[in-house]
Amino acid sequence: MIKKNKLTYISEESEEPKNKIKEFRTKLNECQKEKEEYLTQAQRARADLINYRRRQEEKIIPGIVVIGQASIINKILPILDSLEAGAEKNEDVKKIKEQMISVLKECNIEEIKTIGEEFNPEFHEAVEQVKSKKKQGIITQEIQKGYLLNKKLLRVSKVKVAK
Repeated sequence: MIKKNKLTYISEESEEPKNKIKEFRTKLNECQKEKEEYLTQAQRARADLINYRRRQEEKIIPGIVVIGQASIINKILPILDSLEAGAEKNEDVKKIKEQMISVLKECNIEEIKTIGEEFNPEFHEAVEQVKSKKKQGIITQEIQKGYLLNKKLLRVSKVKVAK
């Protein structure tokens, strides 16, 4: 710097540091903008991940619940079969069986229709073909009841079919 008449003049040598400072400030501003962009992208990616996990849980949890229901109900069905057999001989057992069927209906469990229906291998298992006056392929007798849970097969019906 050179001083003349109380004025300060900047020499050409002192211009270079100011240019460097401007250059660094420009780079600093660019880096800050870039940092903001990366931060925004990271926040979006995190929000997307959180939403993805939530959606997956919404899909998976109901499936797990149904599997748990099916597992428990499959353990209860043999008891229901025993109640079926005992209900023919004892009125109290018949009432218990009816209560159990009522509870199962509340859980979206329904019996598969059999007698008089056409045999359907998706829902019925033929244990025997019998001579009958009914049309071929019609179920004549039910050996073991089959059930659906939420319209999906829980247990096939074991039946006798007309030949």
